[in-house]
Amino acid sequence: MLKIRLARAGAKKKASYRVVVIESAKARNGRFVEIVGSYNPRHEPPQVVLNRPRITYWLGVGAQLSETVESLLKRTPQENTAS
Repeated sequence: MLKIRLARAGAKKKASYRVVVIESAKARNGRFVEIVGSYNPRHEPPQVVLNRPRITYWLGVGAQLSETVESLLKRTPQENTAS
């Protein structure tokens, strides 16, 4: 089963995250299928960039959102997304 979840990136104690499509059994930073966005909580306000058309595509073929990515989608305005 495919999941859309966060994968950690960045240096030690300076975390940023990629929003990735990945097989649910893989490790957090394992081999992913596609990067569909990014999240940087260290900015003020936190910086979220999402490719909504690709997320919609992956949801259409059966991928599931993690709780964190679902909350990011809900609180991110449409204009703050990549096309």
